[in-house]
Amino acid sequence: MDEACPSPFFYYLCQMNKAEKRLIYTFLLAASALLLHAKEEFTPLEQQQISIETPGLFAHSSMFQVDFTQLARNEYSFPLPVGKALAVHGNEVEIETTKGDAVKAMFEGTVRLSRHNPTYGNVIVIRHNNGLETVYSFNAQNLVKSGEHVKAGQTIAIVGGNEGRAYCLFSIMVDGKKINPNTILNVNHHTLRQQSVIIKKVGNAIEVKTSRRKPEKENKVMSLDTNDPFDGKAFYRLNLNEITAREWHYPLENAKVISGYGGKRRHSGVDIKNGPGTEIYAAFDGLVVQAGTFSGYGKCITLRHANGLETRYSHNSKNYVTVGDMVKAGQVIGIVGRTGRATTEHVHFETRIAGKAFDPSYIFDHASHTLQKGTLQFKKNGGVTRLKK
Repeated sequence: MDEACPSPFFYYLCQMNKAEKRLIYTFLLAASALLLHAKEEFTPLEQQQISIETPGLFAHSSMFQVDFTQLARNEYSFPLPVGKALAVHGNEVEIETTKGDAVKAMFEGTVRLSRHNPTYGNVIVIRHNNGLETVYSFNAQNLVKSGEHVKAGQTIAIVGGNEGRAYCLFSIMVDGKKINPNTILNVNHHTLRQQSVIIKKVGNAIEVKTSRRKPEKENKVMSLDTNDPFDGKAFYRLNLNEITAREWHYPLENAKVISGYGGKRRHSGVDIKNGPGTEIYAAFDGLVVQAGTFSGYGKCITLRHANGLETRYSHNSKNYVTVGDMVKAGQVIGIVGRTGRATTEHVHFETRIAGKAFDPSYIFDHASHTLQKGTLQFKKNGGVTRLKK
């Protein structure tokens, strides 16, 4: 070991090239800034003024990066999950809903401002550890105070509005400057765009550049360009225990099965029902390989997943994705409907392997809306067996 490097940490630091040292230095500075920021108290001006610079945000670099692809399902919430997002105007979006609805925090953070403003009515500003700030305006009632720590999805206010309309005026800020919400969100679908963004300060302006990323597991099990996971073998095994909580989502929340798999009708899936207008979720990360209107299926979506499966969602009133889109588990892909041969609003949900349908109850427990356990063995000529829990 070099005498100039008295400890193992500094020894390895001495062996790094300049680029690696710069990366470590930047990481340590960013981590220190976050720790210091988490402990700070907001000045009176920060608690009163909506648009104000974030202290230290660009102190060590003119840019920073936020990776939205790594967020767990409970680390993001649309401000009004049941609201209708209207057009964005001047980097603000109106989310229209009904009186008395709950306004939710988008990400975890600390309430910087919670007060009445002459222009925006009751307004809340939350400062997040990712460098963003979110603004929720025209609330009927603010339920949090400056300095309070909030979680993503926590109710922070009751919807108010203006001129007889019930809505929340929502915006996203960086260093006191509003950015286009569509850069971060698909406001119409209420979803967070699965991407990494680089936020740069250029003079007095903020510049946001995006970089879409593919799901990490895209090539770990099989190529999404094929629907044959057997790869010349007679069997294919899928270990459900290896699928983490953030990698799956039941297709429809608060739903029940109204028609099971198989039977006299040789039903190729299960019909699950909640109510009209309910959001449909992607079961796993995957690629949209079919989206449109298909005979008795009506409006239908088929996803191909890296775990070897395909899932199908049909009778939709709306499809929110198109062929070629990459989606994440839990992403809203459509709305429940009764298109095609359907007599009531529901989702016809199918699971397939190499094009052959099998009972979705091998994958999901429909009563508890949970992922099943154990390993499934599929035969290439058809058939599935649960090997163990």
